[in-house]
Amino acid sequence: MTGLIRMIVREVRLPLRHAFTTAHGTAHEQQSIIVELTDGELSGFGEAVCIPHEGWLAPGIHRALESARPTIEGTELTDPAEYWKSCAAALGSNRVALSAVDQAAHDLWGKRQGQAVWRLWDLNVGRLPASSYSIGIDETDRMVAKMLEFADWPIFKVKLGTDRDMDIVRSLRLHTTATLRADANCAWTVTEALVHMPVLEELGVEFLEQPLPRHAHHDQLRLRKESGIPLMADESCLVEDDVEACAEGFDAINIKLAKCGGLTPARRMIERAKRNGLRVMVGCMTETTVGISAIAQLLPLVDFADIDGAILVARDVATGVRLDCGAPVFPDVAGTGVTWIGEPE
Repeated sequence: MTGLIRMIVREVRLPLRHAFTTAHGTAHEQQSIIVELTDGELSGFGEAVCIPHEGWLAPGIHRALESARPTIEGTELTDPAEYWKSCAAALGSNRVALSAVDQAAHDLWGKRQGQAVWRLWDLNVGRLPASSYSIGIDETDRMVAKMLEFADWPIFKVKLGTDRDMDIVRSLRLHTTATLRADANCAWTVTEALVHMPVLEELGVEFLEQPLPRHAHHDQLRLRKESGIPLMADESCLVEDDVEACAEGFDAINIKLAKCGGLTPARRMIERAKRNGLRVMVGCMTETTVGISAIAQLLPLVDFADIDGAILVARDVATGVRLDCGAPVFPDVAGTGVTWIGEPE
């Protein structure tokens, strides 16, 4: 099925299960812009998360989408990659808006063909990496309590960036034998990182994500030489052209659709990472099931997953790919698997 499409834009605000704090700040709710692309019979859905510290604000996302509406609605969707090229030219540097359109385009493309996107990519979802569950910064006892709410989860990602980071990790380790991953979100100096890394290694932390600021390239190279645990780039690897530089200072990269501009560039980033000897994680912001279902299409291609966004929100707006104690469960629905249910009253 071909033909032109219509774009519908919705804004939703959803409370979080807990206040979620990282080194970048605290959130109590998630605001998202949902993009629906419809041909009158079928609809595809994508999500643009609003994250103030990233500069992703609802008015700017709305303006970008409205400015690009003639292109989004006037371009035939037969190949999502070609459709992405047209939309990228129209949306410019607003990658979070571009990502939402690209997610929706893939969802609609798959639904038109009656197949899941992963299947159209000739992938297999039989063996996939389990997702971590993220523990936001809080008082240490509250972080332990948040973890114990999901005691059966196999992997926890621990947000750090305080003056008691190692005490936090020690306390969590006392209460679980699960895999722990640490994420400092750019909060440490190189001196702090050099002190903390041996402790994390001793506590069995699987890897350390983004210890230093994005542009601390020289210091990151030093950490890579002295680290006893793998180092993963997040803020240092936003777009395709960041991949090669990360191969020097990191062992792995975390790819996020909202940062790179969607599934189309994310697949290219995965290919480039593998060519450069980097392992890959797909991550999320605090997307609903709309965004998480799109991200999950990439799971057969990667080594690690951090796609717990829909678990962090207290209410959802769609059904689709879900997590069962970290294990991804795919619905018998075409496209990215999204079925819109709307914002609860």
